[in-house]
Amino acid sequence: MTEARIELPRLEGVTHRFVQAGAVELHVAEAGTGPPLLLVHGWPQHWWSWRAVIPELARTHRVICPDLRGHGWSQAPRGGYAKATLAADLLALLDALGIEQVAYAGHDWGGWIGFELARLAPERLSGLLAISIPPPWFSPRRSPDTALFASYQVLLSTPVLGQAVLRNVPQFVERLIRAATTRQEAFGPEDLRLYSEILRDPDRAAASTALYRTFLTRELTSGRALKPPPGLPYSVLMGRRDPIRRAVRIRDGDTVRLVEGVGHFLPEEAPDVVLEALRSGILSR
Repeated sequence: MTEARIELPRLEGVTHRFVQAGAVELHVAEAGTGPPLLLVHGWPQHWWSWRAVIPELARTHRVICPDLRGHGWSQAPRGGYAKATLAADLLALLDALGIEQVAYAGHDWGGWIGFELARLAPERLSGLLAISIPPPWFSPRRSPDTALFASYQVLLSTPVLGQAVLRNVPQFVERLIRAATTRQEAFGPEDLRLYSEILRDPDRAAASTALYRTFLTRELTSGRALKPPPGLPYSVLMGRRDPIRRAVRIRDGDTVRLVEGVGHFLPEEAPDVVLEALRSGILSR
């Protein structure tokens, strides 16, 4: 297995370590002390996606930001990219860190994995905030928007082609992020490079293909079983201009809040909104 070939970015107050979580070694960025809060990124990102909210959250909480297997600076084994497996990695991480229960916020796939974690071990979560991901049991729309949204997933899930694009065309990831972003100032050139360059690693490119191939062939229609059990507080936060929102039937409601004027990358486009949602939601319990 090759190693990530890009240097870890630094953020004041954040420490880094590598933790054996079951069968995989995960990179973990941590900051602060207090009640534990687990922040889990999505694709095509890693722990750096939380950089705008970590300093403020670390004032009152122990903030734990792992890189999922195959992402960032964590190990990238050949297999194990079912979302339930990624959730099991996080359970093993909590065990290794000696944490019995944690508040959980996940962006993109990190949100879906949060619902998987709630299915596997609801007692380990005090609350769940899913960001920029519809609840897995929601129905997709049948529209041109849905087909357009799904096209990049089909490309990524194609073993040879998807990996070749990630390894040789870093602009693909950068343009994909830009296309799903409303507040373009949220990303500087260096931020985009941190996300695109690390995916040029052969093992991480293969992991991305496996992540999407597993979803399209096995998980797309199985999400209805992921509704959290009664008693576990959860909510969904999504930008109204998020391309995913146009592909599913979702609207404001008891557990869903749509945010005006932002796209898919809420922790970077609207960190103040994410902080408020955390403080008034899962961190207030």
